Amino acid sequence: ELESGARVEVDERKLDPLDFALWKSSKPGEPWWESPWGRGRPGWHIECSAMCMEHLGDTLDIHGGGKDLAFPHHENEIAQSEAATGKPFVRYWLHNGFVNIERVKMSKSLGNILNIRDVLANHTRDAVRLFLLSSHYRSPIDYSEDSLKEAESAVERFYKTVERIYDECPEVKTIEPDEAALAERLRPLMEAMDDDFNTAEVTGMVFKEVTRANKILDEAKSGGGGGGVGVTSPMFHELSLILSLFREAGKILGTLNERPVDYFAGRKSRVGVPAKEIEGLIRERDDARGRKDFKRADEIRAELLEKGVVLEDTAKGTVWAVKG
Repeated sequence: ELESGARVEVDERKLDPLDFALWKSSKPGEPWWESPWGRGRPGWHIECSAMCMEHLGDTLDIHGGGKDLAFPHHENEIAQSEAATGKPFVRYWLHNGFVNIERVKMSKSLGNILNIRDVLANHTRDAVRLFLLSSHYRSPIDYSEDSLKEAESAVERFYKTVERIYDECPEVKTIEPDEAALAERLRPLMEAMDDDFNTAEVTGMVFKEVTRANKILDEAKSGGGGGGVGVTSPMFHELSLILSLFREAGKILGTLNERPVDYFAGRKSRVGVPAKEIEGLIRERDDARGRKDFKRADEIRAELLEKGVVLEDTAKGTVWAVKG
């Protein structure tokens, strides 16, 4: 069923177009070793099987790679490895979709390689991981600066929600949720992970709980919660369950598991303006507002916004955050 020559030009030395080379004769300038067949080097496929068996044994639990490697590379790895050992070569194959940069496939040949280290210079670890996990691993991922900013905004919303729960319902830290209730709440997450590592569904569930937590707190604030979120109220136990779900999901996903105070401190450290300078401008703005010099107060807000700093006036005073 394969179309010979569709991927690479068929080597005229092959007896059959579907054959693959275990040993390749070396070309001028290439590394070589002596062999019964002359000077050469291992073929691409056989060197991978050799390395796998040397370090991981005859049978691997999980083997990953891009979906373009299924044929011919992984098929050939299976053929040669199982012929050599008589054992299954791999139990589970995970072939990931392509990464696109601004809708163009990322590849060395095009030179549009994106280095994680460079991305982390401008975005948090949580944002990068959430961006990657919000798509199924077999689906293509379309990277853009806007998509990372959206992920950063989602991460910030998550930590603001956790921080809000702790501020408005501090006793929730002292109670352990009912184990049976928590297991039932986690069941859909576990089922999604059992369904071919469906992290996209898990992240969707987490942010539905974020919305629900804010709704509970809003209702309690407006009096709809029957006098607030008391320790004996159903709302209190619901928030406890939500926090526990967040913790378990964070363990599964390997992200969204920092303390809010640490996350926001990390975000602030990325701003190119010293914290003392920001705090000084906030005090100057407060003075201007006290004098009813709203023009100067607005100028300071705009000046900080241009530098990536957002001001928020709260009941506890003016606080600042990093622009999303």
